[in-house]
Amino acid sequence: LLGVWYGNFWGAQSHAILPYDHYLRNITKHLQQLDMESNGKSVRQDGTPVSTDTGPVIWGGVGCNGQHAYHQLLHQGSQLIPADFIVPIVSFNPVADHHQWLYANCLSQSQALMLGKTLPEAEAELREKGMSEDQVHKLAPHKVIPGNRPSNTLVVERISPRRLGALVAMYEHKVFVQSVVWGINAFDQWGVELGKELGKGVYNRLVGSDETNADDPSTQGLISYFRGRHRG
Repeated sequence: LLGVWYGNFWGAQSHAILPYDHYLRNITKHLQQLDMESNGKSVRQDGTPVSTDTGPVIWGGVGCNGQHAYHQLLHQGSQLIPADFIVPIVSFNPVADHHQWLYANCLSQSQALMLGKTLPEAEAELREKGMSEDQVHKLAPHKVIPGNRPSNTLVVERISPRRLGALVAMYEHKVFVQSVVWGINAFDQWGVELGKELGKGVYNRLVGSDETNADDPSTQGLISYFRGRHRG
């Protein structure tokens, strides 16, 4: 229900999945298919239009990589983006204190989303570094982090088949419950079917077995461009 709360009442349009484990590097792709294909609907089961936003955009990836990419958007961006951090206690590949650092990074990211950094804190930090008041005044606003950004931290003992299955089942249950709240059918994908049907006609025009024009000039122009330059 947190997804419904943040999506329908706080305007969140996406949901970040941030696993801190190499063996979960593909779980975001699975959850994209699970969530967006199931709840990416705008018509209720009774055939009437929905009155609220439904499935969010699911995105993300391995957290230690994301910290140098899109975590900036999570911390200081203008959009509210709920995030799920997933991290195991035990690593399959223990090397010195690497896993402790990985776990620490995971917790510090969720903590930063929650606490943020105020303008007075940023100014005090810069003064401690010996910057002039003019420099502090110019730079401090850029170091402010709003905080109070929503996130869940899911801690598992170790990534095993059983625990991975439980994790996936939890997200499946979330998707189903949300579909019930919104009154949509999570078990059809008619939006996917249209592209498949149109693809047959595009293919036939690309290979020349159908010499008629496509239904719109944009697609026809791209078909003609391909046929004029493709060799093989």
